[in-house]
Amino acid sequence: MTLVKFNPVRDLIDFEREFNKMFSSLENRFGISKSKEEDTEYENAVWMPLTDIYEDKDKYSLKLDLPGIKKEDVKISYVDGRLRIGGERTQEVEHKDSKCHRIERSFGKYYRSFNLPEHIQIEKINAEFKDGQLTITVPKAEEAKPKEIEIKVK
Repeated sequence: MTLVKFNPVRDLIDFEREFNKMFSSLENRFGISKSKEEDTEYENAVWMPLTDIYEDKDKYSLKLDLPGIKKEDVKISYVDGRLRIGGERTQEVEHKDSKCHRIERSFGKYYRSFNLPEHIQIEKINAEFKDGQLTITVPKAEEAKPKEIEIKVK
């Protein structure tokens, strides 16, 4: 009996890729094109890490779930207002004396990218990896922080 790995999210990602290819060809015809490097990273991705995004008065915080991945295997970059996270999770070696009944975790390349606001402190972007969770902190620039002005009542 052959083991078939079922991943319903993969079908949605495949559908999105095909849709993006269609619009990408239209963009190229009309002279609007994106970075080829980013398209390649996105096209080769098998899965996308789940992400929570928070904002407070001083910063934005992104928390990505990357269980089973070493911090050395995570690539983070910031280019043209876009934060990119990528890497690969390799599948564990199967043991010959045991049976596998189900595989639900995704393996292979992953990729996420996020458009960041203009008013941030690029040089102070910080990333911390602990217990399978990547936390990226993006400090706001002074002009983006809310200012409180006290108004006196007469």
